[in-house]
Amino acid sequence: MNLWAPWRMGYVLGEKYEGCILCDKHRDNEDERNFVVERGEHCYVMLNLYPYSNGHLMIAPYRHIARLQDLNDDECREMMTLAQRMVEALSQVLNTDAFNLGLNQGRAAGAGIDEHLHLHVVPRWEGDTNFMPVLGGPKVIPQALEETYRLLRDALKGLPR
Repeated sequence: MNLWAPWRMGYVLGEKYEGCILCDKHRDNEDERNFVVERGEHCYVMLNLYPYSNGHLMIAPYRHIARLQDLNDDECREMMTLAQRMVEALSQVLNTDAFNLGLNQGRAAGAGIDEHLHLHVVPRWEGDTNFMPVLGGPKVIPQALEETYRLLRDALKGLPR
């Protein structure tokens, strides 16, 4: 069987990003273009451009830090509060069965962006591939990022802060 996912080649063969993409995306203030779905006071949420599954989000502090132990109390609290909101919103719009939430601190731990800490929120469904094979194998993402962005933004309007 062949799977066609040409968008992946942009990641594999594309130019490597100069600077910190997680700093630049929140400073750009082009939320829809950058798929920033929510902004808090200390952290923000954006769709992963190269998702493990449909709706894969990243929650990052605005501050450029690389280690969990460098988060201050407000950043830590808000990261978890945003994670709760995102799990609820994703559950509503994607009919999820479960989630993987995780931090990959450092390149040896699998961090693709190791200089700026971020929390992954990965939606899961019964019968999908478990998390580890997803990292090494092909995956079909059934929904365009633009559609996922729109659905999440609409769902978040109805959730309490």
